[in-house]
Amino acid sequence: MEFTVDTDARTQVVDVTDRVAGAVPSDATGICTVFVRHTTAGVVVNEAESRLLDDVAAFLGEAVADEGWRHDDLDGNADSHLRALLLGPSATIPVVDGRLDLGTWQSVLLVECDGPRSRRVTVTVTRSA
Repeated sequence: MEFTVDTDARTQVVDVTDRVAGAVPSDATGICTVFVRHTTAGVVVNEAESRLLDDVAAFLGEAVADEGWRHDDLDGNADSHLRALLLGPSATIPVVDGRLDLGTWQSVLLVECDGPRSRRVTVTVTRSA
């Protein structure tokens, strides 16, 4: 299953938990892999509290300088690639009886590092034997 997320800021964190959960078959038990098909965005599992989401964006900005990278000579977005590299393109979540087996405060988050853009997210559920 695939869905699209439209972002409206250069760095933005979007809670996609409900969309991912909606892709899980009601009788599935196994694992769910959430994968973003881009090199300047990431997928993580963390808390979706609004102040923390702002902190994530601020942290990425402080962790990786906006300028001064060799790739910038090509298209000016090396910082976005490096920030996404820290995050990774996917997250794997256990599935039990058709539900994402997330902890109390865990959510599935798409982290945009080069927006605004339209991002394709793939959800794959692998059933256990």
